[in-house]
Parts: sequence; structure tokens; C-alpha cells
Amino acid sequence: MGKTIAALAALLVLVTPGGDPSPVDRVAVYGDLAHARHVAVVVPGSDVDDARFDATVGRMARAVHAEAGRDDLAVVAWLGYQTPSGVGVDAAGGRLARAGAEALGRFVRGLPGEVHLLCHSYGSVVCAQTRAPVADMVFLGSPGVRVSSAADLPTRVWAARGADDWTRWVPKIRVGDLGHGADPTDPAFGAWVFDAGSARRHDEYFDPGTASLRAMARIVVGGTP
Repeated sequence: MGKTIAALAALLVLVTPGGDPSPVDRVAVYGDLAHARHVAVVVPGSDVDDARFDATVGRMARAVHAEAGRDDLAVVAWLGYQTPSGVGVDAAGGRLARAGAEALGRFVRGLPGEVHLLCHSYGSVVCAQTRAPVADMVFLGSPGVRVSSAADLPTRVWAARGADDWTRWVPKIRVGDLGHGADPTDPAFGAWVFDAGSARRHDEYFDPGTASLRAMARIVVGGTP
């Protein structure tokens, strides 16, 4: 029990003062959504609000669309939930993820074509809680996803983590509503794990020229890395 308490304390060491960003509901679409055969939805993690939308989730979505280069693909930058602020209680808990999962589920059910979720950081917690029909979930730099294995998710599940991503040090535990449990890049979890290549840090997975971006561009059109 002592180790568990110490691990929980580690989850809560970094707390950003000032509270959460205000809830927003913002979407940007790259490509022809009305006629898309495949639709990728980028779901962001902590510290994304309206002011930071374009530089974060918007940048990610544009990168995937440009890398794929497909007329039958639309990529959506989605910010339909209140993201955690910093690495504190909300980032370690599931409250915001549950609300986000409900909003994401409603959004996904209204999309055409085959849907693929690209879930970064705390966004992976959100994605794993939604039960909307999707073809793929891709977890990038995940702190855990609140399910014990990929078999608990009704879709193809992919995961990657950069060599220097700080989420590798997040305790893989869950006590009550704190902690997100199993690491989706652990072979025991059962996801298809792909190489992040030169994306070493937490914010580099969508950088042009990285193996992780190339892998995502193949996954979102029904392929494999």
C-alpha cells in the first residue's frame, strides 16, 4: 500500500495553478468531409483551449492530412471537451475524460465514412471511454487508458511512445478515480505497437518527417504502419 500511495503522490506533484481552461466546442476540417471515405479525428490532451487550438490540435490535423495526401480522407481537429490544465488532479482523474467521451461519441456518430481516432496524451483516456463505432484508435504518448487490455475496446488499437516522452514515468496504477491504469504500449496490453521513430518527446508525434506521422497517415486510410 505504501508504494501505491507514493505512486499516487507522483501523479500529483506537478499542479498548474489557475484552474482549468474554459470549456470550448471547436472543430476544424481539412479535406472534403461530405464525400470522405475515411475520417480521422484528432483528440488532444491537456492544456488545449480556444486560444491554443490552431497551434496544437489544428497543427496535428493538418500534418496528418498533408502526409496522407488522399482525396478520400478528411481530418478533423476536434476540441469538444474541457481539457485538464497542467499535470494535476484533473489530469490524473477521469472526470474530464468521461465528459469528453460522451461529447466525442455524439460527434463521431454524425460523421460519414470510416472513422479513425488519433488520441494524444490525455486524449487517449477520452477515446478509450467512448463506445462510438470507429475503425481504429491510435494512442500517442498515453498516460494510460482506464481499460485493462485492447480486447476491452471494440476496434483496432494502436499505440506508440517516443523514447523521451515523460508519460513513460507516469505510474501505471489506478486507485478510485486517480490514475489511468495499464500502459497501452506494454505488450501485455495487446495493442499493435508501432515505432515512433524520431518523435522522441511528448509533442513530436505529428511532426513532418517522423515515422509516427507516416504510420498514422497509413492507419487512417485503413492500412497498417
